[in-house]
Amino acid sequence: MKSGETMKEIVKQKYGQIAEQTKETNSSACCGSGCCSDEVHNIMNDDYSKLEGYNAEADLGLGCGLPTQFAKIKRGDTVIDLGSGAGNDCFIARAATGETGKVIGIDFTTAMIEKARANATKLNYNNVEFRQGDIEKLPVSANTADVIVSNCVLNLVPDKQVAFQEIFRVLKPGGHFSISDIVLVGALPESIKNATEMYAGCVAGALQKEVYLDLIIKNGFVNVAIQKEKPIFIPDDILINYLSEDQINSFKQSGSGIFSITVFGEKAKEPCCGPGCCN
Repeated sequence: MKSGETMKEIVKQKYGQIAEQTKETNSSACCGSGCCSDEVHNIMNDDYSKLEGYNAEADLGLGCGLPTQFAKIKRGDTVIDLGSGAGNDCFIARAATGETGKVIGIDFTTAMIEKARANATKLNYNNVEFRQGDIEKLPVSANTADVIVSNCVLNLVPDKQVAFQEIFRVLKPGGHFSISDIVLVGALPESIKNATEMYAGCVAGALQKEVYLDLIIKNGFVNVAIQKEKPIFIPDDILINYLSEDQINSFKQSGSGIFSITVFGEKAKEPCCGPGCCN
């Protein structure tokens, strides 16, 4: 088991390299077709191109959902994107919140922050900013955000308990989040869980689905619901790097699986104040 700091350094190095590449380069390294896949980080992404505010230069193909599509962002909202990358979700959120709102992108990787800031400058957006920081210690004051979004990033955070505590702290009372992430159903083979490439690809850091949802509820969020769910299939030519053919067949027949879920949760407007409202 690698330490949290070790895993953070792996993620920082991996995504620093990705930031220097184009989406086409990333895709050619991992087409997800089963014929040329030697990476994992972008076999899960959805198509953003039809969403208002989409900017191709900010889309590195690294997500596993479309959280901003489900985030119920209103005009004038303050939106925070955790793990903002090159700015894709931030620019889509900006289209929803308008010029009267504010969007803050937070990312762990210096190269990603630089790329996102350059993209924002090209677009002449003065209400979108990017801050370098750790999701376990967000560089944002308490009760700041109306909405928090995140796309396939919390899997990369070693201490997810602290991450959800930080999300709760930063949200305003009555605020909410929409987070796309990877979860597991059943057991993942140890050889996959321990592979650093799989960790940086948002698979080996995944929690069991029920554990993930329970963690959200235990951190005080209400009205928790799955907005979208889809299975993730890792091509055989990736799996063969970590499992034998027999192990691959056993894994496929085990009933275990990897899923992308988009989860919604709210921070209550008022503290618990009556019988039956608290656990």
